[in-house]
Amino acid sequence: MKNWLIHIVVNAVAIIAVGALFSSVEIDGVGGALLAALILSILNAIVRPVLVILTLPITILSLGLFLFIINALTLWLTDLFLGRTFEIDGFGMTIVAAIIISLINLILNSLIKDMKK
Repeated sequence: MKNWLIHIVVNAVAIIAVGALFSSVEIDGVGGALLAALILSILNAIVRPVLVILTLPITILSLGLFLFIINALTLWLTDLFLGRTFEIDGFGMTIVAAIIISLINLILNSLIKDMKK
């Protein structure tokens, strides 16, 4: 449970960073980022595995690059669920935001892992 909460906070930080980098990503404050991170975490736990299995042939043919599209789809669904609280303009920007959020999550999670040691 504690790790899941840390993961949500890390996601929220990544979402805030993307919102600060791009004007086409709008977040309604820290609370909106935390809510977006929570919804994204739930979607990643429930919807993402189903999408990965359904698109496995495309993912294999693209050598795994289609996983970026799946990440963008879960981020887009988060955008749909939250309405005005969290908005991304266009699917192209959603793909870019998903890639940057993934990279920021990778960096922050590795820093947290190193601090735990």
